[in-house]
Amino acid sequence: MKRLRVVLDTNVLVSALLFPGVTSRLVSQWQSGSFALLASREMIAECLRVLAYPKFGLSKTEIRSLLDDWILPYVTAVKVPGGFKQICRDPGDDMFLACATAGRADVIITGDKDLLVLRKHGRCRITTVVEMLKLLGE
Repeated sequence: MKRLRVVLDTNVLVSALLFPGVTSRLVSQWQSGSFALLASREMIAECLRVLAYPKFGLSKTEIRSLLDDWILPYVTAVKVPGGFKQICRDPGDDMFLACATAGRADVIITGDKDLLVLRKHGRCRITTVVEMLKLLGE
């Protein structure tokens, strides 16, 4: 079976890293190679910005550790060309669609209604964490 190429939206990625529960089960999946985790430079920058929110109480060292130990070793970097047209009703979500297109992703995992309403983007399925875990046989 072909290894799925997957884009996680920022909220899913942050939830997986910081909070126990269903979403955190994705971490062991990407670390074990059950799927290829795709991310663009813009997505990593967004993740760092969100992890720095005061509500999470993370120090710069803790944020750097999350990035260096839990994300970057497992990410397939995707170079997204400029000029991606707005597709999503929330333009802030277009970075995930652009990454999925440039990285030939099979799945975008999100809880964001603005993305979920699309259901597909090209050949890429847009789905929830629970549906993805089912796909992975969990």
